[in-house]
Amino acid sequence: RLLLALLCAAPAASAPPPWEPAWSDPSPWVWGDEQPHSRPHSRPQLPVEVQCQEAQLVVIVHRDLFGNGRLVSAAELSLGPAACKHSRLDPSQKTVTFSAGLHECGSTVQITPDSLIYRTLLSYDPSPGSNPAIVRSDPAVIPIECHYPRRDNVSSGSIRPTWSPFNSALASQEKLLFSLRLMNEDWSSERDLSVFRLGDVLNIQAEVGTHSHVPLRLFVDSCVATLGPGAGNEPHYAIIDFNGCLVDGRSDATSSSFVTPRPRQDMLRFQIDAFRFAGDPRSLIYITCHLKVTPAEQSPDALNKACSFSKARNTWAPVEGTRDICSCCELGNCGQRGPRPAEPWNGHRYRRHDGDGATSEADVVIGPVLLTSAQRGQRPEGHQGAVTPLAVGTGLACAVAGVAVAGAALAIGLRRR
Repeated sequence: RLLLALLCAAPAASAPPPWEPAWSDPSPWVWGDEQPHSRPHSRPQLPVEVQCQEAQLVVIVHRDLFGNGRLVSAAELSLGPAACKHSRLDPSQKTVTFSAGLHECGSTVQITPDSLIYRTLLSYDPSPGSNPAIVRSDPAVIPIECHYPRRDNVSSGSIRPTWSPFNSALASQEKLLFSLRLMNEDWSSERDLSVFRLGDVLNIQAEVGTHSHVPLRLFVDSCVATLGPGAGNEPHYAIIDFNGCLVDGRSDATSSSFVTPRPRQDMLRFQIDAFRFAGDPRSLIYITCHLKVTPAEQSPDALNKACSFSKARNTWAPVEGTRDICSCCELGNCGQRGPRPAEPWNGHRYRRHDGDGATSEADVVIGPVLLTSAQRGQRPEGHQGAVTPLAVGTGLACAVAGVAVAGAALAIGLRRR
């Protein structure tokens, strides 16, 4: 009983992520720590079930979303930043089903060395009641992810001794793999759930997969925060600008900076303080960064640098290179090239510039990053009818713990008899 009381009294942030996708399992995701062998014969109804299929995802929402007996309307639910509507409504089962391709409805894809991660959102936006003076439920946003393993490239052609070695051909023709990930506090692994409180620190790791390529040094040319995927959305906020100046660290009451030294030349880390856009009901952001590489032996310069602002010294300092390459950060003009032409956004875009000093570059987006208005160390205020992923996960964890404690008590009672 004491264990159950402590678990249920723990803050929501300590609850395990309620959504754990399994790419190879066509069945819906399981909640909390529930394992297949521990499930009862009659599976409890889940508020949201997700199926990660080969080319699409299927989201089944039970209209009793909050477990309070009030059925939400199908018109109050939408999928992704594009607000796609449901594809099927089942009155008998009281479910709403969304079916969408992996690249549809504004979903984003993150490429890691091992996986393809597709992310989107299920949004609940309650319609106003008949009496505008009162509110009975709040909007809710539920993150959804599908993970798929990456496949290694193979060649079916026969080996010919006159061909160039495979490694040298790859070095000249390979399309580099850029990635951008939210990491945990000690940078040992990717963060499981992208939910933050104001005052938290976002650990962001940029990396390029060079494989057998010549040694390269990675830079983050720019980063922009928006309310939707893609740097062209409004409103937007510049985090990194002017070819590698972390301008967010120049703002008051922030400690945003690049992490020095680098772990490797093809990896760059930086930290930013969590924030949200003022005056907008959507408590989420997307972060789009423009990554690029140069040969590792090429010295950093004003166009290829990673500079942080030190409030203690009131000056800009580079991760590597001489201090003078950061002097243009204060001026806001580092001689960057003209603005890139607008292109349709596909969530992950590559460019290659050939010639001397050639660089490869890509636009990569992470998000949605969900934010709560509570400061770090505070528990968010609850609202009647409101639901968040963390709150749902905590409640379900308590329910599972309650069943476990009840079973243990029953076993002890039988043993005493």
